[in-house]
Amino acid sequence: MKFVTYNYNGTEYVGVLTNDETSVIPASEFGLKAGSMLELIKELDGSYPAIPTQAKSIALSDVKLEAPIPEPRQDVICLGLNYRDHVEEATRADAVFDIQRGDAVYFSKRLQRAVAPGGEIDGHFDICDSLDYEVELGVIIGRDAKNVKAADAGKYIFGYTIINDVSARNLQTCHKQWYFGKSLDDFTPMGPCILSADEVGAMPELDIRCYVNGEKRQDSNTRMMIFDIPYIIEELSAGMTLKAGTVIATGTPSGVALGMPPEVQKYLESGDVVRCEIDGIGVLENTIA
Repeated sequence: MKFVTYNYNGTEYVGVLTNDETSVIPASEFGLKAGSMLELIKELDGSYPAIPTQAKSIALSDVKLEAPIPEPRQDVICLGLNYRDHVEEATRADAVFDIQRGDAVYFSKRLQRAVAPGGEIDGHFDICDSLDYEVELGVIIGRDAKNVKAADAGKYIFGYTIINDVSARNLQTCHKQWYFGKSLDDFTPMGPCILSADEVGAMPELDIRCYVNGEKRQDSNTRMMIFDIPYIIEELSAGMTLKAGTVIATGTPSGVALGMPPEVQKYLESGDVVRCEIDGIGVLENTIA
């Protein structure tokens, strides 16, 4: 099941894609009252609705998809250096990255509003001279999670989405931390949907790719994560409550511009098209303004 946030005739709604993904079924057709994805997640409380046999739907061509959770209530929780090959390339870059020391690297990413599929990304080129891309699997928490063991983590996952963790590398390095360089407006494209966790489980093995102007830059599988999703949920929920609707970005594989040799680094420029793909979820494509 794929959940979406969409704009129809100037109003934002939530719904579910039909099996052929040509139409969207409004949440109201399921008897749900939610007007936003955060409200929908809370209303479902860890369950998924059954699709009505004669539900009314709207052609996908008649709506505009928004980011599934356009405005999360809290910062996105991010994993740094969570793919071994990315650890290696980041360390070679000699930036603000240390070799993995056996513990997960967590940081947060602020966003005003997540950029929708097809939307433009402000490159902030007045302050950014090294704009980078990072395709990531996003985890959406479905129920308040506190002191959750890894074996039970699947009960707290609502679903998965695609996140592009856009980064201003010069701001990362000069400030000696990641928050500012990853939190500029438009630096969190998300979408195109949330794939329900019952489709792929708590430890999904999904091919993950990123293209820039048609050139493949990143190509891996989510099974290559150093710290898997149940581990992440257990560790974080041991010290904090993960509220329903929390978004966790689980790290990126190798292939980012930062990891390239300096003489051939290909940072993003105005007009570039970044296409992020995760099998089973779909495609998130955006253009640099």
